[in-house]
Amino acid sequence: MADLQVALHMGGETILETATVEAFKTCLRGEVLTPSDAGYDEARLLWNGMHDKHPALIARCTGVADVIDAVNFARTHHLVVAVRGGGHNVAGTASCDGGIMIDLSLMKGIRVDPESRTVYAQGGATWGDVDRETQVFGLATPGGVVSTTGIAGLTLGGGLGWLRRKHGLSIDNVLSVDIVTADGQFHTASATQNADLFWGIRGGGGNFGVVTSFVYRLHPVGPMVTLCAPWYPVETAKEVLPAWRDFMASAPEELSSQALFWTVPPVSDFPEEAHGKRVVIPAAVYSGPADEGERVVQPLRELGTPLVDLSGPIPWTVLQSAFDPFFPKGEQLYYFKSRYLNDLNDATIDAIIPQASNPPQPMVLVVLWHNGGAMSRVGPEETAFMGRDAPYLLSVDAIWNNPQDTAEVITYARDFLAAMTPYSPGGLYVNFAGLGEEGDALVRSAYGANYARLVALKNTYDPTNLFRLNQNIAPTV
Repeated sequence: MADLQVALHMGGETILETATVEAFKTCLRGEVLTPSDAGYDEARLLWNGMHDKHPALIARCTGVADVIDAVNFARTHHLVVAVRGGGHNVAGTASCDGGIMIDLSLMKGIRVDPESRTVYAQGGATWGDVDRETQVFGLATPGGVVSTTGIAGLTLGGGLGWLRRKHGLSIDNVLSVDIVTADGQFHTASATQNADLFWGIRGGGGNFGVVTSFVYRLHPVGPMVTLCAPWYPVETAKEVLPAWRDFMASAPEELSSQALFWTVPPVSDFPEEAHGKRVVIPAAVYSGPADEGERVVQPLRELGTPLVDLSGPIPWTVLQSAFDPFFPKGEQLYYFKSRYLNDLNDATIDAIIPQASNPPQPMVLVVLWHNGGAMSRVGPEETAFMGRDAPYLLSVDAIWNNPQDTAEVITYARDFLAAMTPYSPGGLYVNFAGLGEEGDALVRSAYGANYARLVALKNTYDPTNLFRLNQNIAPTV
């Protein structure tokens, strides 16, 4: 193997001698891949096809000891560091060019304790991995809405999902984490151990270290839940959205919902005559008894004549993976951007509908997340996450296939959200932050009053900003 040219985290490049790289390979239990090694191209692949990055080293960690050695190696040699859990981050920060990818994807160990209703899960697990194990016992913890999403990235950014109104965000159900900080030290963080760090990782992203495992609180969920998913013609959105808004104002907390603008995909699961038609979907999931759920969601199924209605009882694990085919790894380009909304009054609805109804690419998904319930009863300073008091989140989830369309799609998403500024209190969900292109201004907006406290925490645990490939909170020391 030839000497490696590597990128430095403070800028510039240097050379790692072959002997240095070989020594690193020897000390890890897992593989260390370089561009000349078999399996490198598969290991570097990210979910978002927009990103084609080539790290100089991929450390495929098998446990905490490997993570410690990888962090120490990166710090000692001043390397650019990317941390990969599920690799689902839209901005592509799970990899880098010329640096080291600390890859947790082999660390998928999960242990359920049905008596205490807790689950231990390593940082490379996906929500599909966790749901499979917890559902054996009829239990679940709030996660994402695509099963291939990694638990680490989604949780550290907050964790919106189908259980948010009944059981809160993912971070509201984290009881402890194990984390390796920039100095190579291992810590457990919880309400009673390293409480400052525990506060910061609940919403502060990957700024403070590599989280190697989580312990989550579990709740009785499933095996069957109730899905509400009538697909109404987009021409009826002016009637559907106010009706959905008013219905959710008094809906039980077992029901979490979002209104989606999408296009009927040309697949055999949908009637051929509906293919390509733009729709508005008042989607909801009731996590209580299935017979009760069907009664609760019935009014949302009677807002007009749907082109398609996928409502009905559904296994929790099937629901959680239902979107997976539309978000394949490495095959499409993705740009997800968001903004909180003050409310969903008629003026806001009138501003949303024209843009959401006419995207530049058919599979652009526009989502109105209805918040409230358990997630909003946590105080704004209890965790690093901000936005709990906003009743709605607007997300433009752009999906397209041809790189030649990238500029048009991203411009559409940015312009759409910019036009919503008069209807927004400011801020966004850091897991839907586009490419993070606004830099420090975006991060300050996302964390608001919690920003200064996060900077102080960064000064303590990562003063050289080793972990900077994220929605970065820059240290001041």
